[in-house]
Amino acid sequence: MASAANVSHKAILPVAGRPMIARVLDALAASPRVGRIVISIETPGILAGLMLEHAVDFLPPAAGPSASVMEALRTLGTPLLVTTADHALLRPEWIDAFLDSVDAQCDMAAAVAMEADIARDVPGTKRTMIRLADGAFSGCNLFLFRTPASIGVVQLWQRIEQERKRPLRMAHLLGIGTLLRYVTGGLTRAALCARVGSLSQASVKLIALPDGRAAVDVDKPADLLLVESLLRKSPE
Repeated sequence: MASAANVSHKAILPVAGRPMIARVLDALAASPRVGRIVISIETPGILAGLMLEHAVDFLPPAAGPSASVMEALRTLGTPLLVTTADHALLRPEWIDAFLDSVDAQCDMAAAVAMEADIARDVPGTKRTMIRLADGAFSGCNLFLFRTPASIGVVQLWQRIEQERKRPLRMAHLLGIGTLLRYVTGGLTRAALCARVGSLSQASVKLIALPDGRAAVDVDKPADLLLVESLLRKSPE
């Protein structure tokens, strides 16, 4: 995506005339629940001259997404809201709805959009779906690491990343019973969260956002066309 647009990083890819990351910063800054904004990037200088309208700090990334989140947790502490620079449609009301849905017992939460809501709000789009017994959903690139216990979830994430090319080891890590329930269509969101919680020693929750557009990020040229089309229909 960056090469096609002749830019150094996908984060500064123009989306409807503005750098993608600037749109994400707009949404974060507009939420009264968000305080300090920190960007994980290896070369902050690439953002120079973009006329960013919000004060930001920078944190060097680690080797991969999970390691970068771990570094942010160790440096910034909790609560820590994490999103991605390619979430060009992000809206402050989605952030607020997400945070409002996290209860006091939750250590870590991830936002999702249900298939029916995606079909309603973004008809015809193709998103990666996780199909469980109580509905299919797609991730929304929005995570809350609410307490220090959420570090256990990132540690589990790192272990899964390490085994991603070894399916048998990954199956052993997640548990054969959980995988069988998934394959046979019997795994629910609650059961998945309970299993992740058991492995990470943390309370984990999946939170369904009411707007299916929250599942749309910019991963490929078709996504860029889709996002720009949606922004023309609803620019604010």
